Order: sequence, then C-alpha cells, then structure tokens
Amino acid sequence: MTEDGASAEDFHKLVGDLDYPMFIVTTRAGEEKAGCLIGFATQCSIDPPRFLACLSDKNYTCRVARKAEALAVHFVPASAGELAELFGGKSGDEVDKFARCEWREGPAGLPILSECDNWFAGRILARHELGDHIGFLLDPIESHSGTPLDEFTFHRARRIEPGHEA
Repeated sequence: MTEDGASAEDFHKLVGDLDYPMFIVTTRAGEEKAGCLIGFATQCSIDPPRFLACLSDKNYTCRVARKAEALAVHFVPASAGELAELFGGKSGDEVDKFARCEWREGPAGLPILSECDNWFAGRILARHELGDHIGFLLDPIESHSGTPLDEFTFHRARRIEPGHEA
C-alpha cells in the first residue's frame, strides 16, 4: 500500500493503460558502450532545456551510465520493432547489442543508432535515485530531427521479454 492507502496493484492497473513513447538510451564510458529500451522519460524544463531519462538500477546500461558523462536518447520509430526487441530483450551483460545493429559514433563518442532518425545527446547534470530506477538529468548538447514522429509505444513494448528483471 502507498501512504494514502492506495494499493500498488490498483496503481499499476491504472498506469498500465497509459501508452508512453519508448526510447532507446545509449551511452559510453571509456571503451564500454551500452544501451537499453526505456519508457520512463520526460522533458522536465523548457528554459533551460532539460530531460529526465530513467534507467533501471538492475541493468548493464545503468552501471555504464553511472560512469559516463553523457547519454543519447533515441526516439524509437514504430517501424523499429526488432531494434526495440534487441535493446529491451537482451542484456548488455550477455550480448554486444552494437554488433547486431547499425550505429555510428556521435557527440561525446556516444553510439547513435542508424535506425532512429530522431535523437538527442545530453550531458549528465545529475543522477537521482528514484525507487528502482536512476534518473539522469540531461542538458541537451546536440539533437537531430529527421522524420515525423511515429513512435514505438509502451503497449507494443509490453510483449518484449526483458533482458533483466525489473
């Protein structure tokens, strides 16, 4: 139960009906590259521009991001189901995801995924523990807007078997 008496089950049922856009976050710390599919992310300031990307504290990408200076946030197109499956259904502890997709080096040496035409790179300003996720507060340093947004959403991502437990 929460402080006001609402059950976690009721809350999960309520928010489970929301259909958030999904993102793929990539990062690099030294020679170590990582990336994962995320659903907890939002713009959190207009001026100055800020974005909050939340990564599960249990995954490889979060461990690498804790040592990194920047993250790239990719807006996953609806047509990129296989890419979402790769970054959401495989663990970086076991698989080199970047050997299985096309990417290039972007700002701050970040891996930029070729299949995601819309993305931005952000310098990590702060890290916040937010329950079972770590929130990375980002200051955008470069962005690319290539195609109209037709996003891959949470309801499609629900079918992906996670690469690690939540």
